[in-house]
Amino acid sequence: MHVIELDRYDRALLEALQAEGRLSSVELAEKVRLSASQCNRRQRKLESLGVIRGYAALLERRRLGLQVMAFVSVSLEQHGSETGDAFARAIADYAWVLECWAVSGDSDYLLRVVSPDLEAFSEFLLHQLLSLPMVRGVRSNILLQELKSTVALPLG
Repeated sequence: MHVIELDRYDRALLEALQAEGRLSSVELAEKVRLSASQCNRRQRKLESLGVIRGYAALLERRRLGLQVMAFVSVSLEQHGSETGDAFARAIADYAWVLECWAVSGDSDYLLRVVSPDLEAFSEFLLHQLLSLPMVRGVRSNILLQELKSTVALPLG
């Protein structure tokens, strides 16, 4: 993957958008210290290059009744592209699975999962995840306290 070189204006623009994604063009230009048209051109370029993947509202899961968050390590029965592809297709439909990463180490995948409560989480593990034929086993870590959480990447 090609690394994009950023100048100080690009970094300032990205830092401002990461901190507050709803800035107007004028507000963004003021923070970056460029004209609105220059700022807009740079933003569109960063979007077209794939540096900016998209825009989203960050929701508070607890306010929406999703009280439990866990990391779930998944081990598969067999390894290979067919099994991995089948697992990826199966979990794509699970709305509670927010992220899934292929990992090195003792397990094959690491999932970040939310659920309304421990009972629902247990049901998900037992009746959905562990019922997949390719899954050998799971280990879960319930997240107790959030010490740091950010979506902002360090820019330099």
